[in-house]
Amino acid sequence: GLIFYDTKVTVMNRVLNATVQRTADHAAPEITLDPLEIVGGEIRSCENSYFCQAARQLGCVPSSQLCVKLASGGDPTYAFNIRFTGEEVHGTSGSFRHFLWQVCKELQSSSLSLLLLCPSSAVNKNKGKYILTPSPITYAEEQLFHFFGQLLGIAIRADVPLPLDLLPSFWKTLVGEPLDPDVDLQEADILTYNYVKKFENISDETELEALCAEIASQHLAMESPDCPNKPCCKFTYLSLTGEEVELCPRGRHIPVGWENKDVYAAAIRSLRMRELQTPECMTAVRAGLGSIIPLQLLTTLTPLEMELRTCGLPYINLEFLKAHTMYQVGLMETDQHIEFFWSALEMFTQEELCKFIKFACNQERIPFTCPCKDGGPDTAHVPPYPMKIAPPDGAAGT
Repeated sequence: GLIFYDTKVTVMNRVLNATVQRTADHAAPEITLDPLEIVGGEIRSCENSYFCQAARQLGCVPSSQLCVKLASGGDPTYAFNIRFTGEEVHGTSGSFRHFLWQVCKELQSSSLSLLLLCPSSAVNKNKGKYILTPSPITYAEEQLFHFFGQLLGIAIRADVPLPLDLLPSFWKTLVGEPLDPDVDLQEADILTYNYVKKFENISDETELEALCAEIASQHLAMESPDCPNKPCCKFTYLSLTGEEVELCPRGRHIPVGWENKDVYAAAIRSLRMRELQTPECMTAVRAGLGSIIPLQLLTTLTPLEMELRTCGLPYINLEFLKAHTMYQVGLMETDQHIEFFWSALEMFTQEELCKFIKFACNQERIPFTCPCKDGGPDTAHVPPYPMKIAPPDGAAGT
């Protein structure tokens, strides 16, 4: 926290350029994607998704071939080129950016089960934020998490921010920072947080009985074996994926009472913290990321900085975009239609602005820094900057 973000980025960029493994005389790996597999927007099976199509094909490519230098003005070098079956695309930039955008959409949909919507979303807290799905993983899923990690590294080297909305707990675990059992639990699952707090704050046995009765009315509690009509909770709880798990050996047979209520609350809290850390999944993600960028770099970054470097800002700063716009021959910023253009953009919502950016350069988020000096025309812009505004083709009408 004592080093400025810009300083860290400068160091990071130098290290990334010093660890390039694919030289100019090596052709970029190429993958072929079939857009018809995902036609109609509904992906029938996970194998058809761009994510899985790409993971299968890049699984045979040595990761050293994906470690390219950072863009520094002009056309960037991408980790791989993409050919879409039956489509004619000029250049490599548009299809690569479109691929990353589509893959993020797939990751945050029900077609792939790698990410899970955080439970707090259901009560309008951290709406639309995701976490890694916490469950034992198969070898095939481990490969997919590994590829997900590689994509994070590929996006960092390409400087194309990924439109991913992940909870801070994901970035904390990624950079190796411990989770806060209070703050992170509340962020991810506020209902469980409140549930645990109720048990921690009970002051006498009558309150405990009342709480168990309240939970019983929500079908979470059973009757006490000693007094058949008295409801009680057992040492079980629902996991994030909705399965009932025992919080200790034979938990289904152990009732929660005044003596062990704190143990019960602590057990639920530690279940959730384990699920948020998802060690198996995160190990695979970090291994994938480490095959593209040196993991030692993460030790200098805070979780928020890692998120900014990978996903950029989820909103568009119009002033920044204006400063990085070039007007081609014959056009000036003071032309009436250019002024109309900017005032129209100022009326857009953030959602509409993202769509405009997607239309203009095939990615929803734009980097919020650029090595050029405040958008001067004579210094190195890194794509997708600058935005170019050109006069209309042909001379028909104004």
